[in-house]
Amino acid sequence: MDYEVVVIGGGAAGLSGALTLARARRRVLVIDAGDPRNAPAGGVHTYLGREGTPPARLLAIGRDEVTGYGGEIREGTVIRAERLEQGGFRLTVDDGTVVTAQRLLVTTGLVDELPPVEGLADRWGKDVLHCPYCHGWEVRDQPIGVLATGPLAVHQALLWRQWTEDVTLFRHTAPDFTDEQYEQFAARGIAVVDGEVTGLEVTGDRLTGVRLATGKTIPCRALAVATRLTARSGVLEDLGLSPADMEMNGHVIGTRIPADPNGATEVPGVWVAGNVTTLNEQVIGAAAAGVRAATMINFDLVTEQTRRAVEERRRSPFDARNERDAADRTLGDRRHGL
Repeated sequence: MDYEVVVIGGGAAGLSGALTLARARRRVLVIDAGDPRNAPAGGVHTYLGREGTPPARLLAIGRDEVTGYGGEIREGTVIRAERLEQGGFRLTVDDGTVVTAQRLLVTTGLVDELPPVEGLADRWGKDVLHCPYCHGWEVRDQPIGVLATGPLAVHQALLWRQWTEDVTLFRHTAPDFTDEQYEQFAARGIAVVDGEVTGLEVTGDRLTGVRLATGKTIPCRALAVATRLTARSGVLEDLGLSPADMEMNGHVIGTRIPADPNGATEVPGVWVAGNVTTLNEQVIGAAAAGVRAATMINFDLVTEQTRRAVEERRRSPFDARNERDAADRTLGDRRHGL
């Protein structure tokens, strides 16, 4: 095989896994399409030791660390993955390159599917946001809107209330709320606005309001949106893995590739880490998952190498085996000072 491990995806999960494997003296290649989910964000947050680091800067640091230990980085998109009869995998990259690997770590992440409201995509990652833990501090104490597209909007509005006293929940396309939920909103001072949202008002380069179908504009400086989260699973589907729904608070938030806590999938030799399997994982959690999966991949390779070494030893001629045993005993005697 060209490589012991190929990592598909070069975000926090992929680079952390590659770094772990390179330090374990594995031949490792990272193939990265260069399209990270958090590219529009100004900084990575709640990442201890790297708080506020621009996403591109964090990845550049990670690449340098991986290559510093002998790992390789290649830009490109894997367009086809195949399992080989003799074991291992063959990958075809969009530039026509073909590489083989004994094991795969897939960290291709996810795609955020935004509601069809004019202007959301242009402001995504700036002042159209999804995670208060990632962005709440930066918009604290400002008027924040929450765009309701489903039942999880209730949880979202109550959560964002932690960062500001001025929260407006736009019911938009969500079903009507219960009396108990309206009571919660009233108790927390959350305004509820009926009617469909049709667009955003932007002044200069800042969101200033949310426009309703009635023509009325409600002032706000940030808009929280619950996107549908879809794992980038094409390569994994080539290998026989199927996406499954992931639920939060009893509601489906998107699709993921199932795996065990260490990232092992149902296909032997294939591990996953990060948002491709855990949709609500933050950057630091994705990095930790990449390390966890990489350690299990290394152990899996050690197990296979040991098995093969034992088989080779058993195939050795009897005399040669006795000579080897004698050499082993002599070495053991030396170590014990005998």
